[in-house]
This record gives sequence, structure tokens and C-alpha cells, in this order.
Amino acid sequence: MLYWLTEFTPELAAFNIFRYITFRTGGALITALLFVFLFGPRIIKSLRIRQGKGQPIRKDGPERHLLQKQGTPTMGGLMILSGLTFSVLLWGNLRNPYVWVVLLLTLVYGAVGLYDDYLKVTKQSAEGFRGRIKIIIESLAAVIATSVIAYVGEPPLSTALAIPFLKNVQIDLGWFFIPFGAFIIVGAGNAVNLTDGLDGLAIVPVMIAAATFGFISYLVGNVLFADYLQIHFVQGTGELAVICGALVGAGLGFLWFNAPPALIFMGDTGSLALGGALGSVAVATKHELVLAIVGGLFVLEAASVIVQVASFQLFGKRVFRMAPLHHHFEQKGWPESTVVIRFWIIAVVLALAGLATLKLR
Repeated sequence: MLYWLTEFTPELAAFNIFRYITFRTGGALITALLFVFLFGPRIIKSLRIRQGKGQPIRKDGPERHLLQKQGTPTMGGLMILSGLTFSVLLWGNLRNPYVWVVLLLTLVYGAVGLYDDYLKVTKQSAEGFRGRIKIIIESLAAVIATSVIAYVGEPPLSTALAIPFLKNVQIDLGWFFIPFGAFIIVGAGNAVNLTDGLDGLAIVPVMIAAATFGFISYLVGNVLFADYLQIHFVQGTGELAVICGALVGAGLGFLWFNAPPALIFMGDTGSLALGGALGSVAVATKHELVLAIVGGLFVLEAASVIVQVASFQLFGKRVFRMAPLHHHFEQKGWPESTVVIRFWIIAVVLALAGLATLKLR
């Protein structure tokens, strides 16, 4: 919205500052942070009243969760999505199609997660939305988003897969780019969802990944930096840095209330939406494989569940004491804070490794 003030630059030169993505990214971060700070307590109070017993805790999970986390409200993702949406609409260039694709995909995933959380709270059961229907809706939204991304891009890059660490190596996937991109988005959404199991565990790695992809978006969308680093240039994706900045700001505000002991959980409302946002940004910037590095922690969490289920169904044995992976370490006796902080450290290391792909070519 504020970007439109640049049209009055001839009358007032000061408005030219709104042309700069870096300035608007910083503004989006601060705005989202303040929004969650200001309205977060009211949202938490409202959710606590409406939910009563709060989010149901898994009975097969760590026993201390039943004692320490019982009664904590969920749907905290509403705080993040509200701050994110307000900030993006205020600071983003609303004529940019990538902004709308990522924002709408994020909100659709948030709506799916919200309904899932609603069913869990009302039924007081860990079983929410039917898994098959949930995946179908997520996949349909991801297919539409990927199709739009391919349509607004410039061929042949619009349907190509860029290979990290290799200069000017791109594989044109053709029509297969649509299901591939959708798989990345759906996978990212559900991987973050699986990671969200401890106070502060998911939101910090999400912010780290968002900050990383905000930087990548800015470089990929700038023809001079892209040429200098010898990475592909995707016109218009620099604006996604504003969304990533808003995500970091909203995440910081949410962490204030989600820090141990959490006053609220983000729930599927937040985790699905944030994962979907990261996945769609990765697809738009042609850094899908880099997301697997930067978001490697989410990949590990998802992989632990897949391995656990496959091993038990095929051989009747469990590889981990409990899945996802963070619960395995809890069952081994690690304190929750130890698990969370060590996972944060892993997320930082993986983000640095992902950024290294920009120069090591």
C-alpha cells in the first residue's frame, strides 16, 4: 500500500524511499512485530476463553506434557498470520503477482490448519481433519500456486530446476514442474507441522529459514547481484523479501508468548501456513533444493516419522523411542530446553550451509 506513494515522487522526493525493498522489508518486520505485541494478549485471552481446556495433549507422548502443557490454548498461528497479512498489505508492492501467490497460499494453508485445530479443540482429541482430505486440499492449493508461478515467470527458467553449487546448470522439467513444485510446498507445510511439538521449537527455525530466503529473494530478484553471484535472475521475486521480513517480525512477536512455558501454541494454523510460505518462496525463487538444506531440520523431523511408521509396519519394530525426532530425545532424558536450543543451533548451521550455495559455484 505504501509503495503506491512512489507515484508522487515527482511532487515529494522523500517518497522515493518506498522504492527500496530493503527499507520496506525492515518496515514490514517491525510492523508485524509490533502488531503481534499489541494484539497478541487480546488474542490469547479470547482463545483461552473460547477453547476452555485448550489443545488436547497426546496421551502417548511424554508424560510431563500431560502435566505441564494441559490447558494451553492453540491456534496461535492467528497472531502470526494477522501480523504477517497486515504488514505485507501495508509495505508490499501489491502489483507484484508473486506477493499475492505466496500470501494467498499461506492464508489457505492457515485456514486448513485452523479447521484442523478447531476440530481437535471441540472434540478434545488429537485427531482433527481427515488426513486424506487435508492433503488433497493442500495439494490443490499448491498446484494452483505453482501453476501461477510458472505462468508469470520467463521460460525456460519458469519450469526449470536450478542445481545448487553448479553454475548455470538448470534442468527444464516442463509440465512436471507443476507436481514437483506442489510437492515442495505440501512437504514444507507438513514438515514444519511435524516439528511444532515443543515450546519455541518450530518458530525459531522458521524465522531463520525466512530470513535466509528473504536474503536469497533479494539477490535473485536483483539483476546486478544475480549476475555477480552467477545465480539465475527471476524478475519480481525480490519483493518476496518483504513477506519474509514480515514473517520474521510476526515470528519474533509470537515467540514472546510461545517461549517456555508457552502461553499459547501456534497449532496447525501457524505451522502449516508458515511451512507453505517457505515452500512457495523457494519455488518462486527457483531454490527448491536449497530449501532442503536451509530447512534440513524440518526434513529430519519428517523423515523420522516416515522411517518410524515404515519400520513398524514392515518389521514391527520402532527405530526411535518416539517420533517425531524431538520426542525421541525427550524420551532419552534430554530436558525440553536442551532439545529446543540444540535444534536451533542445527537450524543456524543449515542456514549458513544454504547461503554457501550462493557463492560456491
